Amino acid sequence: MSGRFVRASKYRHVFGQSTKKEQCYDNLRISKNAWDTNLIKANPHYISVNWESSGGGAFAVIPIDERGRLPEQLPLFRGHTAAVLDTDWSPFDDSLIASGSDDAKVFIWKVPEGFTLHTDADEPQDVKPVSRLTGHSRKVGHVLFNPAAANVFASSSGDYTIKLWDVEAGTPQLSLKHGDIVQSLSWSASGSLMVTTCRDKKLRIWDARQQKPVHEVAGHSGAKNSRAVWMGEHDRVATTGFSRMSDRQLGLWDIRAPREPMGGFQILDSISGVCMPFWDDGTQMLYLAGKGDGNIRYYEYEHDKFEYLSEYKSADPQRGIAFLPKRGVNIHANEVMRAFKTVGDSYIEPVSFVVPRRAEVFQNDIYPPTVGTKPAMSASDWFAGKEGMPPKISLEDVYDGQEPTEIQSEVVSRPSTSGAATAPAQAPAPTKTEPEPTKTASAPAPAPAPVNVSRGPPPSMKDNKDSMAAMASRFADNDGEDSSSDDETSSFEEIPKPVERPIASRQVEQQRAAEPSPPQQKEQPAPFGTGAPAAAAVAPSPAAAPTPKEPTAAPEQANGPARTPSSAAAGAAAGIRDYLQDIKATLEQQKQQMAAQTEQIAALVAEVGALKEKLGAAEGEERAA
Repeated sequence: MSGRFVRASKYRHVFGQSTKKEQCYDNLRISKNAWDTNLIKANPHYISVNWESSGGGAFAVIPIDERGRLPEQLPLFRGHTAAVLDTDWSPFDDSLIASGSDDAKVFIWKVPEGFTLHTDADEPQDVKPVSRLTGHSRKVGHVLFNPAAANVFASSSGDYTIKLWDVEAGTPQLSLKHGDIVQSLSWSASGSLMVTTCRDKKLRIWDARQQKPVHEVAGHSGAKNSRAVWMGEHDRVATTGFSRMSDRQLGLWDIRAPREPMGGFQILDSISGVCMPFWDDGTQMLYLAGKGDGNIRYYEYEHDKFEYLSEYKSADPQRGIAFLPKRGVNIHANEVMRAFKTVGDSYIEPVSFVVPRRAEVFQNDIYPPTVGTKPAMSASDWFAGKEGMPPKISLEDVYDGQEPTEIQSEVVSRPSTSGAATAPAQAPAPTKTEPEPTKTASAPAPAPAPVNVSRGPPPSMKDNKDSMAAMASRFADNDGEDSSSDDETSSFEEIPKPVERPIASRQVEQQRAAEPSPPQQKEQPAPFGTGAPAAAAVAPSPAAAPTPKEPTAAPEQANGPARTPSSAAAGAAAGIRDYLQDIKATLEQQKQQMAAQTEQIAALVAEVGALKEKLGAAEGEERAA
């Protein structure tokens, strides 16, 4: 059977929806610092923006509901003496934020209660930090909170180290040493492991509390920056970077054996901007946003592959982008993800990714439980070596406007320091890049991804002819053989044909009415030459099969002479013989049709050959003239 297979997916039709300018966050002065950072971060209540300010570094916090053109004077978060390079919100406290700056310091801030940008004061009052952390000797380029433990975060610096902080203690507890400047870092879902990319082109998997890398392998070979993101509860890591020829690449790594990416690097395009990856654990989707272009492409992770879904395209390029936690999306509008992109260093545009459905009820298949605001452990427990996953909440309760129900996470299937795999990602061999054979038999072809894939030439007329002949041979009339091939497999559910004909069934019922107690018979040879016993030939007919309620005829057979085969069995055999003759006639008719089509193909081939000869002769005459 020919044709295109469509991969079954709930998110195959997800589309990105832009926002009108009046619903964006306008009149901003976004930082123009050249440091490679995302510039903005978001949580369900606020957006933080690295601010272009003089006389020291600052960033702004925008309440997510205050859209439109913002006031000329905003209350800024000031305190750094150099440009703010990165910020990050606490996953368990929506008002707690950390910032890293070019002044080699890390500050902790608390958003005031009832914070708003629209005030009556001529000069709004700036916000001061609640904690000033020192420990780095050079600029702090990244800050990132631990996703499982409260008040634990990491900061990377130009001094080639990553320091792990306890906010309450105010001092760095652990240090991870690199060979060059760290370009990106990402935590595992349990907060015990970390992946980093570095300017020395190495990819490192860290056991954070042991302060040493579990794996250190060669990453992307290009000179430009690479990024890494831990794929939630999987023991997989996705990276983006560049090849030696400056092609953008996507890599999927198994942290248990990350010698090389699974299936090799996938080439995306030749655009020069850094590709920023974002992972959504609820939908199992990976979003790739290009820095310097306006496109956001997204993939679905399935069978250890990234299946390309679609791409949101925009003429407005982004320098920075942030994605909202799942507990902040609009569930009533079937929004599965929301991104905030900077446009022209002057405003932020929300982009909603929506599953197109018309149902007016909660869609539980696209909204699994997600991580809430309760940590799995305290900072002291985490530094003491405790393992755990934060509890999740039911989004159905959020949909109904109720207090979310807490759902405990299953710690046994989460990655740990030994690299235990989650259930969807388990495989007996660490370097396995393909699904099980039983899965590939029913897995449809992947959606076309935007990579350079070489395609073969179309089939020739001879190939079509051979294919038709092969199909005709399948329907050849072979006595005693099943017309279907046993060694062929299909991804479609096969429905068996009925084997009982109404005529045969009616004859059997009439014979049973005339003779209610048929005698037992010895096994007879098949009447139509199949070589199988008669009992086996009659077996497909349910009407001919004896039931436990029928009385045995052994006494009559013992007292009387030997009898001929029962009329019931003979009628059933005759009905089946008629049925098989009908099948043979149908197959013979199909065989004739196939032969006619083969002759037509041969005639078309001859005609094409004649036309080619005429065309060649005409071209020769033109050359001669």
